[in-house]
Amino acid sequence: MKVLVDPDIAARLRLVRRRFHRHPELSLQEYETAAFLAEELGRLDLDELRTGIGGTGLLGTLKGKRPGPTTLLRADMDALPVTERNEAEYRSANAGVMHACGHDGHMSVLLEASRWFAPRRAELAGTLVFCFQPGEEGRDGNRRMILDGALENPHIDRTFALHLYSGLDVGLVGVRDGAFFASADLFTVEIRGKGGHGGMPEGAVDPVVGAAQLVGLLQTIVSREIPPKHPAVVTVGRISAGTASSVIPENAELVGTVRCLNTDIRRSMPERIERIVRGLCQALRLEYSFSYEDACPPTVNDSAVNDVVRRVGRKIVGAENLVEHDVVMWSEDMAFMQEQRPGAYFLVGARGGESTAYPHHNAHFDLDERALDIAYRMMLGIGLEN
Repeated sequence: MKVLVDPDIAARLRLVRRRFHRHPELSLQEYETAAFLAEELGRLDLDELRTGIGGTGLLGTLKGKRPGPTTLLRADMDALPVTERNEAEYRSANAGVMHACGHDGHMSVLLEASRWFAPRRAELAGTLVFCFQPGEEGRDGNRRMILDGALENPHIDRTFALHLYSGLDVGLVGVRDGAFFASADLFTVEIRGKGGHGGMPEGAVDPVVGAAQLVGLLQTIVSREIPPKHPAVVTVGRISAGTASSVIPENAELVGTVRCLNTDIRRSMPERIERIVRGLCQALRLEYSFSYEDACPPTVNDSAVNDVVRRVGRKIVGAENLVEHDVVMWSEDMAFMQEQRPGAYFLVGARGGESTAYPHHNAHFDLDERALDIAYRMMLGIGLEN
């Protein structure tokens, strides 16, 4: 079946994306977003529309008239706690909340793809499930949807997801077999000392000194214990201690993230971190408590499913614009679905100049909206490819 693009589709993709951008909602609070999607999807000739999946998620099912696989196409819905600093007319109207990661574009693309597919079930081989997922930004939304039955009734055979990416120029599509995005785990260290006067440190046991040294020592895990061929990151993102310049506090707390691609290295990280914490605290007469949370596994692409993306990509952007991409050390909770079903996650370039080159999660982040057209055509092609 040939994909015929409505001449007005580019304008509609932009209109819908900007509507989402103006009205962002935080993870697991996507109530207005979900209501809008439910209303729009409800107008389509779908076989089933399930709402409230994983909290505010939606699943629309469209059964083709010809045999084929059951394919889940996913878009994430949530925004970030970021105050937007762009001056575009479609800038966020919700104070302190912003679509700073492209999820507004993802929803626009999948919604418009749903509109295109809905009247064409007679020509469609297999079943499509349009998955709008809440809570991707560290709130376990993908796993919540799985627990609510997102991979069954109908039984999903394969999954696809894309990310509009400011690290690639418009016109490029990035793919990679195997582990593509890193795991994301969390750790917390509380260091306990003895408070005292800042001018008389000999009478205290200073947890701030221990916290400061710990940040540097943790970097030796990656630089001196992990083989360079295996990417890994240990980042301390928050340190909390003290109330005044002249007071040595009783406690200091460090919170951080660990990113890995290799499963064995990921499993080893809690012991490596605690070993350093334990040795440092013993040397500096400090006590500690340590906790570690396995938050999200690596996102691993199935090579056969990824070949579908490659075939479609060659048709849409041409073989010369299909990039075999390096690993990326962000995490993506689509990893949970791809643990249970063969899947492919790919990148669509969204950088078209200086204004669209800001990194994701930045207050100036924006998309070159020409990327919406490419992402839309990729989604259509994948839905049609068996």
